[in-house]
Amino acid sequence: MCGIAGATWNDTALVNQMMLLLRHRGPNQEGVYSEDHVSLGHRRLSIIDLSEAGRQPMANETGSVWTVYNGEIYNFADIRLELAAAGHRFQSKTDSEILVHAYEEWGFDFVKKLNGIFAFAIWDVDKRQLLLCRDRLGVKPLFYAIVTHQGRDELIFASELKALLACPLVDRNINPQSLYHYMGYEYVPAPSTILNGIKKLEPGRLLIWRSGQSPTIQRYWDLSLKVGSLTRAGYAEQLRDQLRSSVSKQLMSDVPLGVFLSGGLDSTALVCLMHQLGVQPIRTFSLYYEDESFSEIEYARSVAKKYATEHHEILIDPVSPELIEEMVFYMDEPMAELSAFPYYILCKKAREFVAVCLSGEGGDEVLVGYDRLKASKMNARYAVLPKWLREEVVGTIASHLPDQIQKKGAINIFKRFVEGGLLPEDGMYMRWQYFLPPRLERDLFLPDARDQIDFDPFRPIRAVLEGHRFDTRLDSEIYLDLNFMMPDGVCSKVDKMSMAHSLEVRVPYLDHDLVELCGQIPDRWKLDGFTTKAIFRDAMKDILPEEIRRRGKQGYSLPVKNWLRRELRPLMMDTFNSSPVIRDFFNRKTIDKLVNEHMALKANHNHLLWSLVNLGIWHRLYIEDYATRGLQALLTAL
Repeated sequence: MCGIAGATWNDTALVNQMMLLLRHRGPNQEGVYSEDHVSLGHRRLSIIDLSEAGRQPMANETGSVWTVYNGEIYNFADIRLELAAAGHRFQSKTDSEILVHAYEEWGFDFVKKLNGIFAFAIWDVDKRQLLLCRDRLGVKPLFYAIVTHQGRDELIFASELKALLACPLVDRNINPQSLYHYMGYEYVPAPSTILNGIKKLEPGRLLIWRSGQSPTIQRYWDLSLKVGSLTRAGYAEQLRDQLRSSVSKQLMSDVPLGVFLSGGLDSTALVCLMHQLGVQPIRTFSLYYEDESFSEIEYARSVAKKYATEHHEILIDPVSPELIEEMVFYMDEPMAELSAFPYYILCKKAREFVAVCLSGEGGDEVLVGYDRLKASKMNARYAVLPKWLREEVVGTIASHLPDQIQKKGAINIFKRFVEGGLLPEDGMYMRWQYFLPPRLERDLFLPDARDQIDFDPFRPIRAVLEGHRFDTRLDSEIYLDLNFMMPDGVCSKVDKMSMAHSLEVRVPYLDHDLVELCGQIPDRWKLDGFTTKAIFRDAMKDILPEEIRRRGKQGYSLPVKNWLRRELRPLMMDTFNSSPVIRDFFNRKTIDKLVNEHMALKANHNHLLWSLVNLGIWHRLYIEDYATRGLQALLTAL
């Protein structure tokens, strides 16, 4: 993986500053190309062809097409053969070089041939045209801004938001609407970011910039959910074979490679298939907590023992404020998803031994693994009860039940199910993944902030689904997971937390061929009754240990609700007391009420409180420190 950046004007000094802010993404090489109408920069993490021949920016033979690229194209060898047969000549063995020749040969359509995870820019010298592209499922990020430079609109882009802040022309003001959505979803949904002036290029899109014209955005891929004709056994067999193929493709590397092992179904399947494919040694990395209700370590140990892996374990203790600050900084914009911090520590440990890791992210979205999908199905039956009974009786009972310190448990599950079911129905299954209830949202924000916010929590969801028709409720939920929650939540976490340590993470479950196959499988075989990943469990029969194959969802969570009551309470209160963004946008009385209820176990407000803590730390690092020390503040944090 790498870091890329550029601008549609000649400014080598600016791009060099952007490269400094991306150096963690590419510690091995750097390069800049500039001419009258463009500046391109690249930081390289060498994975394939470690020689100088792989240096970027990279051009075709005549220098008429240039590229900077971040990612891995797993079918590049096949495309290279096709291009060589058409007369194109290659100077390196890298996957990046095929981009300039494929663009020459096929134009914009070449992106449809790529199998991999990527974000790249291509500059056409003769047409004075810049092409930005992001992979189908949004595994690799790409940020951009339109700025006024010397009286003209120009475009600037980068792999991370922080690199765009090197440009003083970028608007750094916080977007109140983004702040509202962040408090509900724990991240800012695309195409917005937390800042007014910066956008995210959405997955499966091309952005075309021509000098003197407004940018155009085209979608080159979308997921089809049309049921195929195979039997359940036939789909199980195809699913197993396609996942094995995905893992096999993603093993290509000229550097040491490992795998994250949680002990769950998805990660264990990766270890098993790596074993079948003859990988030796298999290096596995697992984390655990002293609180056993948050830990899966016994399952991970049994898998490591069965396959004789080179196993490494990391204990996640209550963590220091300094380590939390590191994580928040590298996350790039506020994100409070509870698995981000343990993932950061896991990547840090893995990088001591390997440069590439396979991970099971995407398995829950593609194969239907989340408990919230079961909640949605259950709610279809629960909703037949009269509304007054659900709200005034059951809702009241749930609100008075105390929070339990363990991760799940019957009471916690019941409370969360009832609370989610009371949210507006257009939130669909995301009601159980949304953490700013209507009864709190207006009280949480101050009047000046409220005037700038459209209090419509599920507008981003309707935007994703607009223009699409689905045969079943579960189809719409699968589509939403893959196009909404996953790119800006799961994939953003994986990219930022791994690249903070110059570690490349690959995600076989997000191979688009596998995703398209799963789109053909009938709903009833994915969520069979209330059994999640049912067809995948069929596919792994006689391959995985039975205790793993039948397991439910656990995940890389974090016992932050308990830490906020103890070890992290001073950090939380200090942040609330000192942060200007908390003071300027939020009602302190409401925050104090949330804190008191959380401390007394009357409710679990950890999602809202943790979101506010992350926001306050992020604001200090990116806004306050930058205002006093400029670019040096970000460079020091790196």
